[in-house]
Amino acid sequence: MKALLSVYDKSELAEFARALAGAGCELVSTGGTHRALADAGIAAAQVSDVTGFPEILDGRVKTLHPAIYGGLLARRDLPDHAAQLAARNIAPIDIVACNLYPFARTVANPDSTLIDALENIDIGGPAMIRAAAKNFPAVIVVVDPADYEWVGERVASGESVGVEERRRLARKAFQHVAHYDAAIAQHLASGAGQDAEPTPAEAPFAYTRVSALRYGENPHQRAALYAAPLASGGIVRAERLHGIEMSYTNYIDADAAWRVASDFDEPAATIVKHTNPCGIATHPDQPTAYRRALDGDPVSAYGGIVAFNRPLTAATADAMRGVLFDIIAAPGFEAEALDILRRRRRTRVLRIAPASGPQEGVDLRIVSGGALVQQTDAASESAADWRTATNRQPTPAELADLAFAWKAAKHIKSNAIAVAKDSALVGMGAGQPNRVVSVRLALAAAGDKADGAALASDAFFPFADNVDAAADGGVTAIVQPGGSIRDDEVIAAANKRGVAMMFTSTRHFLH
Repeated sequence: MKALLSVYDKSELAEFARALAGAGCELVSTGGTHRALADAGIAAAQVSDVTGFPEILDGRVKTLHPAIYGGLLARRDLPDHAAQLAARNIAPIDIVACNLYPFARTVANPDSTLIDALENIDIGGPAMIRAAAKNFPAVIVVVDPADYEWVGERVASGESVGVEERRRLARKAFQHVAHYDAAIAQHLASGAGQDAEPTPAEAPFAYTRVSALRYGENPHQRAALYAAPLASGGIVRAERLHGIEMSYTNYIDADAAWRVASDFDEPAATIVKHTNPCGIATHPDQPTAYRRALDGDPVSAYGGIVAFNRPLTAATADAMRGVLFDIIAAPGFEAEALDILRRRRRTRVLRIAPASGPQEGVDLRIVSGGALVQQTDAASESAADWRTATNRQPTPAELADLAFAWKAAKHIKSNAIAVAKDSALVGMGAGQPNRVVSVRLALAAAGDKADGAALASDAFFPFADNVDAAADGGVTAIVQPGGSIRDDEVIAAANKRGVAMMFTSTRHFLH
């Protein structure tokens, strides 16, 4: 048997090589791998001994040779292939261990250059892996050091590696190369800046498993957490400072809360339940922002997720006593705040950094038979660009609450209605098939706090009944996209009730 070893990650390599050599395998290796084996006292031929051609171009060309690829690709069940190898004195290669240059790690360094990136694009490695994996009935291909031990033991004992086991190794090999190529394509796309195409003809998505989860949304569903290799920050890389392990739904809800809080420039607190914000508030004093967010819907807040866009202070942690939260998330925590929060036995405390990376501008959703891809809804239009549709202009206080409500509605599931007062969400309606029902739900949640409040609708009002319901609840100002064929009727209803209404010309559906 002949084994070709060419790895960047040399962990567990020596033990694997010893197992193969002990089984009588002839070892062949490339430059860096050969040096590592020699340092471990393991004899191996160099690839140049097999090819009769030295490595050139600083190692860019070493394995790309018929003496290597003939040995990898020849089918053992075809006599003609065997005859061609024999005629050219090419020996079959039975085992390949290969993993690739650290491209993602290299480009993650903010000081890395284009040359650094290009020099870490492996050419011979992926080709060698693909050749071995293509011929997996005859060639054992190993790309993960975690597989060295069992493969080495099997070879050393003289037992065969079955065809289904080889198939699994080959699948793993192709996944390894596909992930690597996708990371390169994503990095090159990110370098295009504003010219990057968010929906290319062929979409490369690369994710690396971070951990397996106990289960998905329900106990009968398997689940795992994956990270984008070129990204940083975000909920996937959150640091759990306290509390029990995260679940599938914990990640979804915590991400929703973090996205809401992060969307505000002012110090903000948000409380989320089942991905919908039930409380949002901004205020220069963080404990005040928290209390106002909690007042939005203290019943729904129980067992929810609370997130902040500023480091959590001890005063805020103290203000949160007595309220059960599954998760408390912030970009940082005062030491005293952590001391207080760690008294909560089961509550998870997460430190989250802002997310960045080539996939941050894209939403991906799997659907039957494929996927939907879109740019994220990053629109942050200014109230100065809105148009007043009614006779009455909103007051400065109403305008401030309209701007707050509009940003809140962006994070609520459609049909979304947000009622706000004094930069706090006091009522919301979400996910209803009928918009007027969402209005009524939001007003019912707000109660007396809707008196003099502002209301935002993520899409246009199709009928005047929405305006009447809002006015009956005490709302004095409305913001909506406009664009309905009944806009004139809706505006007339607002004028009749003395409600100021503004049109944004932008919609914020969230499904």
